[in-house]
Amino acid sequence: MSEPLLSVRDLKTQFFTEDGTVRAVDGISFDVHEGEIVGLVGESGAGKSVATSSILRLVDSPGEIVGGEITFKGETIFGVEEDGDGELRRRDDMLSETEMRERIRGREIAIIFQDPMESLNPVFTVGGQLREFIELNRDLSAEEAKEEAIDMLREVGIPAPESRYDEYPHQFSGGMRQRVLIAMALACEPDLIIADEPTTALDVTVEGQILEMVTDLQEKYGTSFIWVTHDMSVVAEICDRVNVMYLGEVIEHAEVDDLFYETKHPYTQALLDSMPRPDETVDELRPIEGVMPEAIDPPSGCRFHSRCPDARAVCREVHPEPRDLSDDDAAPHTAACVKYDPFEVGYEESAPIDTTAGGGFSAGFTDTGGESE
Repeated sequence: MSEPLLSVRDLKTQFFTEDGTVRAVDGISFDVHEGEIVGLVGESGAGKSVATSSILRLVDSPGEIVGGEITFKGETIFGVEEDGDGELRRRDDMLSETEMRERIRGREIAIIFQDPMESLNPVFTVGGQLREFIELNRDLSAEEAKEEAIDMLREVGIPAPESRYDEYPHQFSGGMRQRVLIAMALACEPDLIIADEPTTALDVTVEGQILEMVTDLQEKYGTSFIWVTHDMSVVAEICDRVNVMYLGEVIEHAEVDDLFYETKHPYTQALLDSMPRPDETVDELRPIEGVMPEAIDPPSGCRFHSRCPDARAVCREVHPEPRDLSDDDAAPHTAACVKYDPFEVGYEESAPIDTTAGGGFSAGFTDTGGESE
């Protein structure tokens, strides 16, 4: 496979709060190649949105990217190295904030947010906002930018774009507003678009229309996508490769067919078991026991062990590293689970953990009730 368009290695992003340090993203690695859609999937609190914000260096205080490396088209977006005293410091070849703002954000890496009403200004027309964005990021006059804006509205399926150009966001349906954000993301012909759960608030029919439109546009423009979602059916619909996240870590990575038909990690299997399937009849769905522990004090060993139906006592002690479980000539399929660790003995002999008692929590874990990604 060719060199990746985007490469993320051992990325760590933390939030420094009065209660302690929240390890929101804790050493994740993944690649995005040209023309593919890569999924980031997991429950709320897994760290998906923080990971994508880190790619664009948009992490607000008290958050900070503290480790790892992010490269895009061979340039360093973020990187750290040891100085002469053995302390970590940011690399000198990192893109500056000015370069990120003027060259990368919007122009080469665009982002589509979940709630279009928070991204569109309610007091300005939809067309005016799209025209201004194009005018700022491309060498076009105001009139040329307006024509381009109308063309982009037409491209994403907005009916009568010439007349709707002068309407306000509240005059558009939720699905139409999301189409406007997609038009804005595509307007500068970026190489990579980050879609942060853009269909979550839409009904199923509109969601299907948006997903079909995105795949058509992706094929037409050859744009790469990072698609953030908690919905495995969306993953199956549009993704080429998938990274499953849990509590700040990527615990399974595979091509989409392998992920669904050769599932390796118990958490991924639990996500699939909790999803209704049109090809199977079941009496009831099987939700995952308990809730995700706090990232401020992650569990010892495997972070999923307090909810895992396959957990053994050894899972409390050993923190598993991702291992490639694919055949020699197959695409990589990695999973971070103790039962696949050839150097760890005793999984089969170790006593099972009862994760059904107490809602699936081990002693010391508490539910914050938070919805942060």
